[in-house]
Amino acid sequence: VQLQASGGGLVQAGGSLRLSCRDSKRTFSNNAVGWFRQAPGKEREFVAGIGWRGSTTRYADSVKGRFTISRDVAQNTVYLQMNSLEPGDTAVYYCASNRLSQPTTTSEFYRYWGKGTLVTVSS
Repeated sequence: VQLQASGGGLVQAGGSLRLSCRDSKRTFSNNAVGWFRQAPGKEREFVAGIGWRGSTTRYADSVKGRFTISRDVAQNTVYLQMNSLEPGDTAVYYCASNRLSQPTTTSEFYRYWGKGTLVTVSS
């Protein structure tokens, strides 16, 4: 599995970004996929996860109502639409493939990790 996260950048508070996570080896189609983030000086935290069919999603309380995770099975890509961004969302965002078919909120179940993409939200 080779995951590639992209779409990060600099945005003002209140703005939007869409992150993409593509699996170039086309092997995570039967697995849940999650997004995590790590801010400077903080531990990595769960942001959102989606099941292999795309019908089950989970979100951290801090992003509910602002972020939406989705997946395009044909494109083997998972997206994270981030709206109403806040300075507190500034972090490196990582996508990861879960060894299970349904999303979990702890990193221990995620086997493969992509390189992160930096999101910076200015106030």
